[in-house]
Amino acid sequence: MGFCYEDWQVGSRIEVGAHTFTTEEIVAFAEQFDPQPFHIDGDAARASVFGGLIASGWHTCSVMMGMLVRNVLQGSSSLGSPGIDEIRWLRPVRPGDTLRMYNSVLAKRVSASRPDRGIITTQWEGVNQADETVITVRSNVMFGLRHPQGSDPAAA
Repeated sequence: MGFCYEDWQVGSRIEVGAHTFTTEEIVAFAEQFDPQPFHIDGDAARASVFGGLIASGWHTCSVMMGMLVRNVLQGSSSLGSPGIDEIRWLRPVRPGDTLRMYNSVLAKRVSASRPDRGIITTQWEGVNQADETVITVRSNVMFGLRHPQGSDPAAA
């Protein structure tokens, strides 16, 4: 089994993965999910406050979620998330930008009502090739405990 609640340490930070955004994927995502002109039309984007085509913030979040699932959560004891507390889109993501994703553990606690699981508070960061943070996301994730209170680790 991959990561369980016990494996996460407050203060730890891991690099999750990297992704390069292309014009084609930016436009395809936006046409389906966020068809604002600065996401789908190069001419309109150049005339906008952004001065060129940019990825939807939701596209950036989706890419980061995909990296997190494929590179960290797959095979773990993850039980999903009760929600996201904050998203900040700090800089635009443009075609050709490569984002590296980091995940930091801010806090953790065993659930009082369900002691077989714990809640990890994390902050995701997307950093571009110029080492600029372009997005931050603060969320909670539930993980099963490897050895819930009352279980016998020697029997596992």
